[in-house]
Amino acid sequence: MPRRLPLAPALLTLNFSPGRAALVALASGMVEPVGGVLGASIVSIMDPMLPLGLAFAAGAMLFVISHEIIPETHHHKGHETIATVGLMAGFVIMTMFDTILG
Repeated sequence: MPRRLPLAPALLTLNFSPGRAALVALASGMVEPVGGVLGASIVSIMDPMLPLGLAFAAGAMLFVISHEIIPETHHHKGHETIATVGLMAGFVIMTMFDTILG
């Protein structure tokens, strides 16, 4: 974690009064707990959406792997989409067999 420099001394060098510098420093620090509570409440509200989001992320990663990382699937020009769909269908079938037989 990076080292943070105190804000109040920096404000004092800009000719803030000691009381005003302390209040500004306190107000700037209050953003962190407010953001933490806001983030935690959003996560708890969106909890039912988590599987859908993870499924979308997994599909996006497979698409990127097929189009960018595995150039062998795109060796023959004009067949990139078929190769991508084949990879995704194979993954779905593999996952189904893993669930059914596992």
